Amino acid sequence: MFCPNCGSILRPIEKKGKKVLGCSCGYLADKGQKFEVKEKGKKTQKIEVIEQEVEAKPLVDAICPKCKHKKAYFWEVQTRASDEPATRFFRCEKCKHTWREYS
Repeated sequence: MFCPNCGSILRPIEKKGKKVLGCSCGYLADKGQKFEVKEKGKKTQKIEVIEQEVEAKPLVDAICPKCKHKKAYFWEVQTRASDEPATRFFRCEKCKHTWREYS
């Protein structure tokens, strides 16, 4: 319902121990009107937990020094001064061994 004076939404307010519809401009709805306040909530979806570790890094051809597997995940990190090249890290797809390669 809307206020006939200013057009704002009428809200439930407490007046002399009773709840009535009222507006911030001072308008009060007729006392004979009955109203009910209801809240609707959205149903939430369950979050699925994945137990398996998923690599979000690119898979490249690189030979693992530990198990000799031919595929490894690859990423670069600037471990030294900015005028020097970045350090390349590899993680074996099979045995998860991690090693680095300097350029």
